[in-house]
Amino acid sequence: MLEGYLPILIFFGVAVLFSLGLLFGGKLLAPFRPDSSKNAPYECGFAAFEDARMKFDVRYYLVAILFIIFDLEIAFLFPWAVALDQIGHFGLIAMAIFLGVLVVGFVYEWKKGALEWE
Repeated sequence: MLEGYLPILIFFGVAVLFSLGLLFGGKLLAPFRPDSSKNAPYECGFAAFEDARMKFDVRYYLVAILFIIFDLEIAFLFPWAVALDQIGHFGLIAMAIFLGVLVVGFVYEWKKGALEWE
């Protein structure tokens, strides 16, 4: 019974040893020369001057949601395009309805001014 799991155990062991070897090898071989410019804030180029918990404009979240929606739309379009010849007219109509709902949502966001920055 355990013979079936032996290749998986060997593979897992080799993977763990290989990853640990790479981690420790990089730590041993890489130069470590910290200085003040390397330890300075690097996210935006200057030191933080406000609280990190400041409020964002709601339009930021609306644009983020729009990006996720249209990103998922593309993810649904690829399998549909590949299988279009098997699903026929029903698949074409279903995707047209799906795209229509997304276009209505996009027009709604546009009319609300979510894409306009002041």
